[in-house]
Amino acid sequence: MTVTEPTAPDRLGLASLDVAAERVAHLREDFPEVFREDRIDFEALQRSLGAWVDPGKERFGLTWPGKANCMRVVQQPSVGTLVPDRAGSVDFDATGNVIIEGENLEVLKLLQKSYYGKVKMIYIDPPYNTGNEFIYPDNFAEPLAAYLRLSGQTDGNGQRLTTNTETEGRYHSNWLNMMYPRLFLARNLLREDGVIFVSIDDHELQNLRLLMNELFGEENFLGCVTRVSKKTSNKGTHLAPSKDYVAIYGRDLNLVKPFMDEPADNYSSRFDGLDERGAYATVGLYQAALDSRPNQRYWVECPDGSLAIPPGNVFPQDLVDGAMVRPESNSDKVWRWSRDAYNQKKDLLVFKKTKRSPLVTPDGTASAWNVYTKYYLEDRLKEGIRPRDFLDGITNDQATIELKALGLDEAFSFAKPAGLVERLLTWLADPEAVVLDFFAGSGTTGHAIMQLNAKDGGSRRFILVQLPEPAEGDFTNIAQITRERIRRAAQAIAADRSGKLDLDSHGPLDLGFRSYRLTDSNFVPWSGAGADDASVARQIELIADNLVPDRTAEDILTEVLLKAGYELTVPVERLDLAGQEVFSVADGALLVCLERPLTIAVIEAMAARDPAQIVCLDAGFGGDDALKVNAVQTVKARPNTVFKVV
Repeated sequence: MTVTEPTAPDRLGLASLDVAAERVAHLREDFPEVFREDRIDFEALQRSLGAWVDPGKERFGLTWPGKANCMRVVQQPSVGTLVPDRAGSVDFDATGNVIIEGENLEVLKLLQKSYYGKVKMIYIDPPYNTGNEFIYPDNFAEPLAAYLRLSGQTDGNGQRLTTNTETEGRYHSNWLNMMYPRLFLARNLLREDGVIFVSIDDHELQNLRLLMNELFGEENFLGCVTRVSKKTSNKGTHLAPSKDYVAIYGRDLNLVKPFMDEPADNYSSRFDGLDERGAYATVGLYQAALDSRPNQRYWVECPDGSLAIPPGNVFPQDLVDGAMVRPESNSDKVWRWSRDAYNQKKDLLVFKKTKRSPLVTPDGTASAWNVYTKYYLEDRLKEGIRPRDFLDGITNDQATIELKALGLDEAFSFAKPAGLVERLLTWLADPEAVVLDFFAGSGTTGHAIMQLNAKDGGSRRFILVQLPEPAEGDFTNIAQITRERIRRAAQAIAADRSGKLDLDSHGPLDLGFRSYRLTDSNFVPWSGAGADDASVARQIELIADNLVPDRTAEDILTEVLLKAGYELTVPVERLDLAGQEVFSVADGALLVCLERPLTIAVIEAMAARDPAQIVCLDAGFGGDDALKVNAVQTVKARPNTVFKVV
């Protein structure tokens, strides 16, 4: 037998290394939370995949009491569902907007299949953890039970949620335990080019940044905007707090388009130059703060024939225009443009004589010139300008004015101004974005989306989630305030548009919303409690008709849609097939019959329409096994149709 000596690349396994690197890159995309700097934490990966592994030895990264249990919380299956609230909705059947009343951890789990990778923007204004506000529990074993207690649907003898005082030993830990699973689940819902904005203040900014570095990947950090939140406050021990922040992360930095701001009204005043192309302004070709680059230190010839270069210790040997030298340190300053860019764009140079130029000549003396480059007003108006990471002029008192105009200023405190969310929306420049806010509060995000759609003709949609946290005054809970604000804001926008000509052909504006409430599943769960024959027999009896009493067909349909991966606003049509009611979803892609008892005629009628999927109730067969077998065989004859019984 002849053995062939492997080539050097094969011996080194370079091909295998390339494959491994590609796999690690994919793993980082899907599970950024398991990377510690540039290494994989395999125990964290096991926890992300649902296997419990004790955290063991400490590693680099943010850690706190209860962190390891957060992954158990994420993996815990949902036990609830959403039921429609038509009475609390506006234009239920036509709108693309959704407001959900319920505990947001459970709701985020319910939305995973229907909205995975579909949300362009998430904006949240979570509790700042100042010690005075409502804090969600750090025991997530029964999140739905916590919701039921708070909304008065149980007797209230269980645990009550309270404020998170700084005297508690786990002041920051409680907050992190609350945020981790919610942000983990929220990331799944973002599109690959999606962006999340989180408002926060000094109390938890550093912890939020570390947490999001882990969950979204430090490489996907887009920036942190400082916002002037108030200008007249005199509170505080040593300094009057006047700012908060918006931390910004992308799902994938490489796919997020650069943010652009609309120029301010007085922006054009700075363009005081004029040439054959139009108005222009100038900016220095040399900027002292620039880091040194190998191809950006070269001579520039000035109008009088002299040469100029930024200050430094090394200089090009050839005394001609464009001659270049490699900087040896950051002491060797550079131009903004590379030499290639300089040679291509000399027509944009502007030279100004000065007695205080930072530039130097070949003999080391100060140059008589400074060098600038033109940029044109027309280009900036067309392209927009890069937003600054500092916002002034969108203060919280504007939110008070907005709520007062709607008659809700006494109902809710500490709202964010709609102008803030509207500004963030314009940075994304996506008029069809789906936007999620799972700490909806008074409904600022929904208000901002309707306002911006009214201005630019966009068709952005919102999903708002708000816990029915107790409220004071005319409202029982804050979720009621959320719905009422959106209702009143829609009326105000409609009144403002009434009688105006639609010169921009914006078309109809969606000012409605579908209201849903979180509650128990419509289906009785199997309980493993009790090992005796009597308890098992009782469970079998219940499963024979596994529906919770007093639930409507629309309640059950909503749960079926969520489990099947359809959005809450998917078009649904009611059909009469063989004398029974059938729901046609997404133009007939899914047919759902919830009738009891079922007939073989309705099964045949549904199968004849060749849908992708048919869903029926197990209780609809009434224990008739022959009917069920016939139904299965009837659908099997349609190879493109899947038959499911729930």
